[in-house]
Amino acid sequence: MAVHAAQALPEVQFESESHQFGKPAAGWRRRLHEIVFESDTPAGKLFDIALIIAVLLSVAAVMADSVAPIAQRHKTLLDTLEWVFTLLFTLEYIARLACVERPLRYARSFFGVVDLVAVLPTYLAAFFPDAALLIDVRILRLLRVFRIFKLTAYLSEFRLLGEAMAASMRKIMVFLSVVLMIVLIVGTLMYLIEGPQHGFTSIPMAIYWATSTLTTVGYGDIVPHTDFGRTLAGIIMLLGWGILAVPTGIVTAEMTAQRFRPRMVASRRCRECGGSDHEEDARFCRKCGGELVHIADGAPYR
Repeated sequence: MAVHAAQALPEVQFESESHQFGKPAAGWRRRLHEIVFESDTPAGKLFDIALIIAVLLSVAAVMADSVAPIAQRHKTLLDTLEWVFTLLFTLEYIARLACVERPLRYARSFFGVVDLVAVLPTYLAAFFPDAALLIDVRILRLLRVFRIFKLTAYLSEFRLLGEAMAASMRKIMVFLSVVLMIVLIVGTLMYLIEGPQHGFTSIPMAIYWATSTLTTVGYGDIVPHTDFGRTLAGIIMLLGWGILAVPTGIVTAEMTAQRFRPRMVASRRCRECGGSDHEEDARFCRKCGGELVHIADGAPYR
């Protein structure tokens, strides 16, 4: 399975996990690496499909365990399923660490942390019963839902959305700064207009009202009573409709740009200079003009 990560280079490049964590040269570790991290082989595709099904079933079991009647009626079954999924994900985590050249780098990566967090609560709850702790460790069971993040490794749309969000971060931060200034100003004005007698007991309370009104239509726990206050509230409600569309437009524009931007893949290597990270439809090296071959089997692209 190839998971690509954007690099801060003059050109848009993506590094596969084979390069990021190190792919063994030969032996059983290389074979295991091709199954676990790559999806261009029948065994790799089967492993990915089985893992996706296991992730979805495990999350469904977590959701069912949160429903009291189901948890009471099928407690033994849910506990058994939890341990089965925990052991499966533990074996997968160990396999990923064993088949890369830099296991610590993988352990510190996003998916490495997700893999660990997904299995750790079950073991902690087994060794530290709830009744023996001052802090209820049952909250750790909620961390099982982190398994769903593993699905992002198999869908290119997640990667495209992540790249668009990262590229739009500065614009969104500027936008949020403007929104923050608006709620500060409006909250202060509302505190001066309405005052404590109408529920606006402080400027932070008025800022809370401005935030809920700007993002929705207010919760109704605090409402203006004066004409000036209601006029200002109406303006904020209408302004909120326009503000909600701004970040959506920013991210949508960046996603469009990402989609039409040349995408680099690390599965093509030049036969002459050994260079990688070429465009998806490239047949010859962009550096020396040599013929490109597939990294997995060395066959040329046609």
